[in-house]
Amino acid sequence: MKLSRPVSWFLLAFGVWSWFIWVTFVKNLWADGSGLAFDDAGDPTGYFWVHLLLAVTSFLLGTAVGVVGFRGLRALRRETHGQTHGPTGG
Repeated sequence: MKLSRPVSWFLLAFGVWSWFIWVTFVKNLWADGSGLAFDDAGDPTGYFWVHLLLAVTSFLLGTAVGVVGFRGLRALRRETHGQTHGPTGG
């Protein structure tokens, strides 16, 4: 399957965005003072574990999507480079 340049950039940007958003969320979750993430004894609550699982899943999916976008861009670059310089690359 061949990806276009805009689609590849979108996938890469989505992967980076996913990491940015979820890293920020986990930092906020860890520093939660409202009592949702940690109980009075300082132990993690169900809310904490569910949202940590969501974050880890999103890290993995964001990474996979970003890698697909990166590989698409790299393939387009190789293809463009090959057309410009011929089959021998020089």
